[in-house]
Amino acid sequence: MATTDRGSRKMKRAAMSLRQRSHALAAPAAQLAVLERPVVRQARPDDETVGRGVVRFDDTLAEHGLAGLKAGPIETLQVNVGKLCNMTCRHCHVDAGPDRKAEVMSRETADAVLDLLRRTDIGTLDLTGGAPEMCPQFEHLVTTARSLGRHVIDRCNLTILMLRRYAHMAEFLAEHQVEIVASLPCYTAENTDAQRGDGVFDDSIAALKLLNSLGYGTDGGPGLTLVYNPGGPSLPPPQEKLEADYKTRLREDFGIEFTRLFTITNMPISRFLEDLLEQGRFDEYMEKLVDAFNPAAADGVMCRSMVSVNWDGRLSDCDFNQMLDLDLGGGLPQYISELADPSVLAGRSVVTGRHCYGCTAAAGSGCRGAIS
Repeated sequence: MATTDRGSRKMKRAAMSLRQRSHALAAPAAQLAVLERPVVRQARPDDETVGRGVVRFDDTLAEHGLAGLKAGPIETLQVNVGKLCNMTCRHCHVDAGPDRKAEVMSRETADAVLDLLRRTDIGTLDLTGGAPEMCPQFEHLVTTARSLGRHVIDRCNLTILMLRRYAHMAEFLAEHQVEIVASLPCYTAENTDAQRGDGVFDDSIAALKLLNSLGYGTDGGPGLTLVYNPGGPSLPPPQEKLEADYKTRLREDFGIEFTRLFTITNMPISRFLEDLLEQGRFDEYMEKLVDAFNPAAADGVMCRSMVSVNWDGRLSDCDFNQMLDLDLGGGLPQYISELADPSVLAGRSVVTGRHCYGCTAAAGSGCRGAIS
């Protein structure tokens, strides 16, 4: 299929990055300050928690008999290769965009990632961004990790596959049997474009058809997972039912097949936090997350089985902590180049905050979709 620069020309960006606008929330400390302020709860005559102020995540864990979150052995190495992206989606927790050109992984850091894979039995390399394909080290990471027998995931925004500069990328991913996890907030153009920018839905459909032609989402082909996240301050619907709806609509309307659907809750940080504050709905959303806390979801969060690597090599418990500058705690190594013995990360206490309610509300949410 011929590719064009139609996506970059046609798409009206949903927003500039916080950094580009010199917005106060571009600073992780400013986001944390908002998250830690008391939530003004809605008045309920029978609710004894009205006026309780800040509801802390660790206190909620304790109420359910959970003494914090403890990590186990590392099964997944999730690597955010940079904040450079061809898109500026309204909900982006990374604050990625075309202006983030300086925040991209170097060859030295990429090699440190690959060296860790060589020295361990970590089974999965999970590449995210930004648009990870825009990082110059992306193909080096993929080819080397696959030669080591590791499963590789590309968290792809789909539109990148329609740009002329990346015309080879879909075939490259298929050749190396890379699993694609791709955001598609809705099976209609109106809802998708409202969240991600004008023209994104059309380009996403074109990209999905291209991937199908290469075997993605078909029996025996590489995995093609779509990701749904709500357009506003609400929790996702049941994942299984929504997946059935997606499969029916995409098959009937466009002839598209895919492997599965993940539902993900919007995290109240970065550009989605900005949206909540502008709408005056931050308190409402936080209350919704807190009230929907699910201990079963807390037991299955992905930070228990992964470690997150920033584009500059810094280590965090998860991608969300990484965006809030919450590095590993407990005197553990802070950079991947310092991680001589990865086994020291097993059993660590995960650094938590009030944003963690986003992963533990209702059915739960994480990089692998609903939890419970």
